[in-house]
Amino acid sequence: METVRFDELDLYPQVLRAIAEMGFEEATPIQSQAIPVVMSGVDVIGQAQTGTGKTASFGIPVLHKVDPNKKKTQVIILSPTRELAIQVADEIRKLAKYMHGVKILPVYGGQEINRQIKALKGGAQIIIGTPGRVMDHLRRKTIRCEAVNTIVLDEADEMLNMGFREDIETILEYIPKEGRQTVLFSATMPKPILDITKKYQHDAVTIKVVKKELTVPSIEQYYYDVKRNDKVEVLTRLLDYYNPKLSLVFCNTKRMVDELTEDLQGRGYFAEGLHGDMKQTQRDRVMRGFRSGKTEILIATDVAARGIDVDDVEAVFNYDIPQDDEYYVHRIGRTGRAGRTGRAFTFVKGKEVYKLKDIMRYCKTKIVAMPIPSTDDVAQIKAEKVMDEIGRIIDEENLKDMIDILERQINASDYTAMDIAAAFLKQALGQVNLDNGSDEDFDFDNTGAEEGMVRLFINIGKKDHIKPGDILGAIAGESGMPGKLVGAIDLYDKYTFVEVPREYGREVLEGMKNAKIKGRSVNMEPANQK
Repeated sequence: METVRFDELDLYPQVLRAIAEMGFEEATPIQSQAIPVVMSGVDVIGQAQTGTGKTASFGIPVLHKVDPNKKKTQVIILSPTRELAIQVADEIRKLAKYMHGVKILPVYGGQEINRQIKALKGGAQIIIGTPGRVMDHLRRKTIRCEAVNTIVLDEADEMLNMGFREDIETILEYIPKEGRQTVLFSATMPKPILDITKKYQHDAVTIKVVKKELTVPSIEQYYYDVKRNDKVEVLTRLLDYYNPKLSLVFCNTKRMVDELTEDLQGRGYFAEGLHGDMKQTQRDRVMRGFRSGKTEILIATDVAARGIDVDDVEAVFNYDIPQDDEYYVHRIGRTGRAGRTGRAFTFVKGKEVYKLKDIMRYCKTKIVAMPIPSTDDVAQIKAEKVMDEIGRIIDEENLKDMIDILERQINASDYTAMDIAAAFLKQALGQVNLDNGSDEDFDFDNTGAEEGMVRLFINIGKKDHIKPGDILGAIAGESGMPGKLVGAIDLYDKYTFVEVPREYGREVLEGMKNAKIKGRSVNMEPANQK
């Protein structure tokens, strides 16, 4: 896959700085082809699927075209839905972060029009809106087009499907023809789209990103519906549950690579990051560690992962859903090599599931929805693996000396062989619970907590010179639950209420049984709803 770096595209330093801060290293195929052409000022027809990074394909060029010193509207971008309009506006704002004086304003139906009118009076060089609402403003003369030099039709086929053809043509008639650049992006090119291009574009350059037919290797592919804040927790559960020999975790940005690497290392995992900002000596060191197995988890961007040729990768995690369908195939192809079994896991949330469906259609593959393993699932699988290893040792190794030691211990104490075996198993498993997550000993139903949380009572408070950080630190330290999952902490004079995820309620209560905070023994129990 031929790639182009953003610093090869002759962009403003301010834009390059914003792109670098967003963490992107290279342009997607549609970006690398479209940006130079759109920047040249000609009319453009771009054919590309949703999720290929096409917002930047027109967003970056229009930022180069805008004059920040003029407050008048210079660019209008039409989007089929309010959600997409907001999304496009957010992305262009990020790209324009260091271009002082550039104002970007979304306008759409469902929002109070007077509020939009007030915002428009303040001046906005770039307006992103749905056709109906933009046309409404044009008729009210709250949007004026005398200074508009560029119009972008984003998701043009979708806008036509939604019945906006007449609105689009009306808007195009408002915009001065002389010196106007008309840019159109569409996933498909039905006849009505071609009619618009013929009528309103002149000598348009067509850019089409042709998807190569790619076959997906025989890999087990799963996806999980995961909230952004829960991604680290879910990743660690999957790592513990499946216990792959080597894992590759893909992130879309360098910043996320760094953050996730730090998070996993802080939790005791042998993880290293790899991205384009690292020196070659650093990259070589990281790769040596991964190839040798010293580093078990490699976290990388798509760019940095090129050239990784390691046969023993058992699992690939799409921590961020890839920007381009093709990237998905390249990512998961890193596992299941040389006839080995491989697994690929993808984290999605909300509308990202539609992007996943695009990937499935493109790859002609099935990605199966899976429930997130519970802490008890992880504990159980850990126990099973320990028992398997114990069975192997019994079958294959000479245990006479060990048996002699145990017999002496049993004879010298009140412990049974079963007691000692159970203690060794507990030691091997760490702080896991094997009670199948039953809440039968604790009433978590009426604690007054938010949905999905449990409210716990602690018998110390402000008069004991306790701060929220002390509570949080004790819970994280004693239970093993990540501190970032702790919810509201309400401190009173003599007691405290704290909220934790319900699934961790038992673990926290068990862990805090003999705990001390600032040298004082504490009692913790489920709160009673008042």
